[in-house]
Amino acid sequence: MTTTNPITHSATDSNSDQSPSTQPKSAQPRSVSFLGLGAMGHHMAKHLVNSFDTVMVWNRSFDKAETHAAEFGTLAVSLEQAVMADVIFSCLPTSNVVDNIIDQALPHLSANTVWVDCTSGVPEQAKASQAKLKAVGCEFLDAPVSGQTSGADSGTLTVIVGGSADSLAYAKPAIDCFAGLIVHVGDSGAGFAVKAVNNTLFAINAWAAAEGLSVLKAHGVNPSDALACINKASGQSFATLATFPDRIVNRVFPKTFTIDLMAKDCGIAIDLQTEKQVPTPVMAQVASLIRAASNQNQPGDADFSEFAKFYEMMSGITIQDE
Repeated sequence: MTTTNPITHSATDSNSDQSPSTQPKSAQPRSVSFLGLGAMGHHMAKHLVNSFDTVMVWNRSFDKAETHAAEFGTLAVSLEQAVMADVIFSCLPTSNVVDNIIDQALPHLSANTVWVDCTSGVPEQAKASQAKLKAVGCEFLDAPVSGQTSGADSGTLTVIVGGSADSLAYAKPAIDCFAGLIVHVGDSGAGFAVKAVNNTLFAINAWAAAEGLSVLKAHGVNPSDALACINKASGQSFATLATFPDRIVNRVFPKTFTIDLMAKDCGIAIDLQTEKQVPTPVMAQVASLIRAASNQNQPGDADFSEFAKFYEMMSGITIQDE
């Protein structure tokens, strides 16, 4: 439900004589906010209403926040109000967007706030965000999610967390609202790193499946028949179990997570590889192919599954049943 007073922060106000590091914090967060109501955030934020009286929402296109409030009983507020919550969630396209919003939020934050960023972001920028927030007595968790919009809708996302274990313990009751699994993988930046590699591994599996199904179709095998076998055998992956039957073979290509964002994540993984000089020839090749596929579309215009259309241009074979 909503409340008429959106500002219910557990820490003392900014005029307190106490320093940020010594201000008290309640054992449990009492107010939460969600910044970014896109394909994932729209669903994630709705689950918070079941556990918190004060759930504030904000979106750069404010009409989306107002629509969310009308539909789910959240409270559409200004950015300045939203960042006064005990736990702030963000789910935005890139780390650069998050950084810009953090800069706007800094004058309005209350000490001991925990900012949980569910963006698929850049590890080094997570460390920079943590440093900015730490300077004003707050904490930052990089907490990207996996599970697609269906997992966001059902509240069963995997949440991959980097940052302070104590901050995670504080924010966990709020994260639990939309999570099926929460894993603390390391310090600041580790969550973003795992997510980038995860998405690159998916891209590898998906590209390989496109090649394999095209070879089989060239030999007269319908893709759906091939998938029925592969998905009960050792060649199965999430791509063969869900992406190809639900998006590609049926030619639906529903726009959820876009291909430019997948290309971005693959690029982050390659930056991580370059930093440590780990040989990753397969990752590098597929990252390059996904970037080339992404370049066929304007940012935000095409679903990630439309990489298959790019491969179909190369092969001359449409991955569709006859």
